[in-house]
Amino acid sequence: MRRKATALFGALCLVTLAACGSDDDTATEEVTEETEAAPAEETTTEAVSLAGICPDTVTFQTDWNPESEHGFLYNMVGEGYEVDAAGVRVTGPLVSKGQDTGVKIQVRAGGPAVGFSSPTSLMYQDPEIFLGFVSTDGAVQDSGEFPTMTVVAPFNINPQIIMWDPATYPNVKAIADLKATGAKVRYFGGAAYMEYFTANGILDAKQVDGNYDGTPANFVADGGKAAQQGFATSEPYYYENVLTDWAKPVAYQTVHDAGWTAYAQSLGGLPATIESNKDCLKLLVPMIQQSQVDYVTDPARANALILDLVTQYNNGWLYDAGQAAAAVELGLSNNLIANSPDGTLGSFDLDRVTKFIEIAVPTYEKIGAKMKEGITAADIVTNEFIDPTIALP
Repeated sequence: MRRKATALFGALCLVTLAACGSDDDTATEEVTEETEAAPAEETTTEAVSLAGICPDTVTFQTDWNPESEHGFLYNMVGEGYEVDAAGVRVTGPLVSKGQDTGVKIQVRAGGPAVGFSSPTSLMYQDPEIFLGFVSTDGAVQDSGEFPTMTVVAPFNINPQIIMWDPATYPNVKAIADLKATGAKVRYFGGAAYMEYFTANGILDAKQVDGNYDGTPANFVADGGKAAQQGFATSEPYYYENVLTDWAKPVAYQTVHDAGWTAYAQSLGGLPATIESNKDCLKLLVPMIQQSQVDYVTDPARANALILDLVTQYNNGWLYDAGQAAAAVELGLSNNLIANSPDGTLGSFDLDRVTKFIEIAVPTYEKIGAKMKEGITAADIVTNEFIDPTIALP
């Protein structure tokens, strides 16, 4: 299971706090296998060439093992892809609407696959990485020492949640309602949203526990007396349908709806990379927008690739077809994957980012983050490359 939290950077080799089903992160022996994906859906759309405009291989760094939250990237991997199990990465033709764009795409797994190093730290270490997953809160926190510029938001709402047992707490309808119960709330220590919750009286500092280990064991052992963090696209399905020791619904609220409105699962790069590759990004970003629309409309081909990679990587990550399909359904039904207020899929609401910065800066100041003085939305996100005509129906 995947449990993400906002990373505390502070140094180049920062780690993203997360957990999965195994601590066996040792790569298998170097193997590169060629595997054919199912043929991409036929289309009459004229191909847009990225050759000579974008890097020969456009490399994306994700923040976890292959999963549906990254489906819009895997949807861009064409047939005849190659799997490097030891390097936990897949490389193939970069396709858009089923058409070869003339360059390759490489999607690298993250999380335990890279020792929990964050995509931002990896981008600063490896210039081959073109874009990586960057959250708005991480961008604010690291703006002083490791700045990034985020260019597209395939998720409109951060999937991060706090969840609880509705049978134990029938009157709890929101995260803030947990305060009166005194229930323990487990989370990955260092998550900035929890600093915000406790500083603003949403939760009591005495009830939060930063020792969450990413497994369901304590939640089950407590019989639902404690709450814990999770992902709206993952835990609700997993706990009810896969985890036999629980096998019943959980209730939850996103941290977004509780006030921590950072974008997550967004793609960004180093400012220098963005500045020097504008011609590429003008073509590539709309392809990413369209890929998310296409993926959530018909996820079958990309999900088959995701499951193939899970099998070939064989690094302890457990993920099945039911979880892959449910993640898409939950992303849509919870409006996590949705058009921005301007009606576009993938654009940033700059007013929202500005308001988030206003609450994030004081939170990060309390933990000693080195932020850019006077940071604004324009320092961390841009809609310059967004195609405003691309949207979910």
